[in-house]
Amino acid sequence: MKRRTAREKALQALFQIDVSNTETGMAIEHVLDGRAGDDYLTTLVEGVVAHKAEIDQIISKVLENWSLERLAIVDRNLLRLAVFELTFMQDEVPRNVVLDEAIEIAKVFGDDQSGKFINAVLSKVTK
Repeated sequence: MKRRTAREKALQALFQIDVSNTETGMAIEHVLDGRAGDDYLTTLVEGVVAHKAEIDQIISKVLENWSLERLAIVDRNLLRLAVFELTFMQDEVPRNVVLDEAIEIAKVFGDDQSGKFINAVLSKVTK
């Protein structure tokens, strides 16, 4: 599975976990829909879940006039995913790749403003 696909599937699993409090393994299994698993996908989902409090704190510090709870569910979980990669996988994934991927995924799964919003927040996180 390509890393872009793993990120998209991870976003879908994190969305499901966020909305319905689904168990991590079940959410991953659901988004795979019978296809073979992927180590990167599992690393992303389990990593975000394990470090959620720390990730949310990082995001909350850079949000202006917003609270994490008020963000669109897609945007919130995409930010969590990107911040996880930026913080915990910095030796494996270049920063610009994480930013570009998050923005492109936001354009697909978010609303018209998601790409710009994700870019603005992640730019503040990386400074």
